[in-house]
Amino acid sequence: MSLLITWPDDDPATTVRQTPEPAEINAVLNQFGCGFERLDLQPGIGPDAAPDDVLDAYRDTVKDIRTAEGFVTVDVATIHPSDDPGWAETARSLRAKFIDEHTHGDDDEVRFMVRGAGTFFLHIGDKVHAVYATAGDLLAVPRGTTHWFDTGPAPDFTAIRFFHNPEGWIGIPTGSDISGRFPDFDAVRARAATLGAA
Repeated sequence: MSLLITWPDDDPATTVRQTPEPAEINAVLNQFGCGFERLDLQPGIGPDAAPDDVLDAYRDTVKDIRTAEGFVTVDVATIHPSDDPGWAETARSLRAKFIDEHTHGDDDEVRFMVRGAGTFFLHIGDKVHAVYATAGDLLAVPRGTTHWFDTGPAPDFTAIRFFHNPEGWIGIPTGSDISGRFPDFDAVRARAATLGAA
């Protein structure tokens, strides 16, 4: 299940909102032009599923989203713990790409989590909204929204990504150290677990 936590952007010790309810998460995020919804999952998508198999399993869902939003390109991002000697470095590099606050260039960030979990931290106005996204969650973050993304030191997820312009989807760092002052993926997941939402 999902979880939304909201804090003042200068006080990560004070929770001003916490909810695992999808309708409430969507209502809060809609105020800022973001989108959130729960979609049906298809069985049989394990950590080793090939990207083409993931896209084939979700063919109808992908088609509906592309048609509704005009996306040009769709791909699959997937990673899971491995005994491969290079796994630790791969995990570290992946986490480092998105864990600092940034915006994107000329495209939105739209992700459908089909396996595992990740946390999107949206810094909007004077609040930080953490969205703990699990399998079945579709999250849309408009271009220009200040945010960061964390999957912890052992990332384990599969997500379908949608692009209007994949060439324009680049991370533009803000230079802020705010992400280091807020709970990380593991802390948010632990809180979700206490609510039965992990």
